[in-house]
Amino acid sequence: MPAAPTGDPSAVRSTLSRLVSVAAAAAIAGAIALPAHAETRPTAKLPSNTIVSMTGGFLAGRLAASLRDNEAAASFYGAALRGNPSNLDLLDRTFLALLSAGEMDQAMRFADRLVQVDKAHRISRLALGVRSLRARQYATARTNFDVAARGPVLDLIVPMLNAWSYAGAGDTARGVELADKMKGEDWYQSFKDFSAGLMWDLAGNEEEAIKRLKAAADKDATAVRITEAYARALARADKRDEALAVLAAYETKLPRHPIVRALREDLEAKRPIAPTVRNAQAGAADILIGLAGPLAKQGGADYSLIFYQLALYLDPDNAPAVIGLGELYQDLKQPEQAVEMFEKTPASSPLKRNAEIELGSALDQLDRTDDAIAHIKGILAKEPKDLDALVTLGGIYQSRKRFDEAGQAFGQAIDVIGEPTRANWSLFYYRGIAFERTKQWAKAEADFKKALELFPDQPSVLNYLGYSWIDQGINLDQGMAMIRKAVEQRPDDGYIVDSLGWAHFRLGQYDEAVNQLERAVTLKPSDPTINDHLGDAYWKAGRKLEATFQWKHARDAKPEPDDLARINDKLKSGLKDEAKAAEAPKPGNGG
Repeated sequence: MPAAPTGDPSAVRSTLSRLVSVAAAAAIAGAIALPAHAETRPTAKLPSNTIVSMTGGFLAGRLAASLRDNEAAASFYGAALRGNPSNLDLLDRTFLALLSAGEMDQAMRFADRLVQVDKAHRISRLALGVRSLRARQYATARTNFDVAARGPVLDLIVPMLNAWSYAGAGDTARGVELADKMKGEDWYQSFKDFSAGLMWDLAGNEEEAIKRLKAAADKDATAVRITEAYARALARADKRDEALAVLAAYETKLPRHPIVRALREDLEAKRPIAPTVRNAQAGAADILIGLAGPLAKQGGADYSLIFYQLALYLDPDNAPAVIGLGELYQDLKQPEQAVEMFEKTPASSPLKRNAEIELGSALDQLDRTDDAIAHIKGILAKEPKDLDALVTLGGIYQSRKRFDEAGQAFGQAIDVIGEPTRANWSLFYYRGIAFERTKQWAKAEADFKKALELFPDQPSVLNYLGYSWIDQGINLDQGMAMIRKAVEQRPDDGYIVDSLGWAHFRLGQYDEAVNQLERAVTLKPSDPTINDHLGDAYWKAGRKLEATFQWKHARDAKPEPDDLARINDKLKSGLKDEAKAAEAPKPGNGG
């Protein structure tokens, strides 16, 4: 099922997210020499004094890197280097693996070695610039940044790091001037105003800080980091009522954000309000974090790992960096590292509760489902109306096919929200799935209809409800229209296209079923259910040899045990006319 929404734990969703375009993401592949990645699994590490052949160490390191086991990759590459200390390619790969793994002291030593033989090595220069910035050696930092700021991605981030080096040296005006020189599309202005406002706030220039942060907030009213910074600047200028009004306006659009809530509570209690960033190092870390998240979403996970690690090197207790890195590890199917990061989130951060909820998800990803459920229930014992915790609990139950319990959790979440809005459509959708799986169709249908009332034409709901009607032989025209509309919105979603093909199959329209299911298989070639459906359609269309081939492919694609038994039976005896064909898909997988 789709991942359960858990809010915005990273708390860094500003106009920085627009820094990464599809074009920039495409350029990433050539900008950093890391291999493509598939699945992840742990590999072995070597003792520190091991020497292996260059070929053996290189191949083992490359395998580890392809699995994103960067610690093991660094170990293998390093062992090969001990017998080949001047090999530039091994130096480069070892450095990148160490940097990605967060082994910063070792990574910096390799960066020093690399720039001795390749003065223009951009990632080494970036790392060394960050090291100098961390040590408050601002002129040296700029020397390195000037070399790094060439090529895709880094030419967006490095000028702002340079600007923060001037702010750290006390020349805020020069830092702001450098930030303002960035050229680009209209949204750049919000980014520049935000950065300039932070610098002026740190320097104690209240008037300029408020002016620039207000300009940024006017351009991007949904960016929590901008809203927080603007409210903090107002409060520090003894304009607490205005600061509270800014936070209240934000909460009408995006309620329950922990950073906004925590700042509002501090303002109401008249506690002292600190600047958004406490020094230039934290400001530079904020820039790195702001780019790391969008990069990961655009396929630039290798750069994202490096940026998060550099941010933590600059600002070790930065909660958005810790949580962002944990979420990235989850996306990369490295739940052990994710658990480690979520547990590191500072207890003083307003985001600690978000990290605790994410920790539950990571435990489930490790197949420690009982621990995950117990952990989330512990959160709910303290706050029974914690909506994010309830949704996460429901998602864990649903993914483990514990649909009764999933329905209860989503039902509790629905009770918490009171009057639902468009943003709550998914709660009814997920609860509807739980009802449908537990054979409570009347309740399921009501929830799907409610989800569509809140969010008309939502493709996942259209797909699920439309298919369910066709599968039951009711509302056939309306059901088919719903599925077609879902496909129109998501023509490249293999699961939804599969539903359309299967609907044609259920209606006895076998030729059209074949057409759609062939397209679904092209979109999702390794999905066992879609391959099984295509085999059934081939059989009914009289293409029995192709049907057998497709069932074999479905069998080899690791289907569920019950599905495997059914596929094996068809391979022995074919599709029995008197029997129902392949089990109807439970649509919505692509939602």
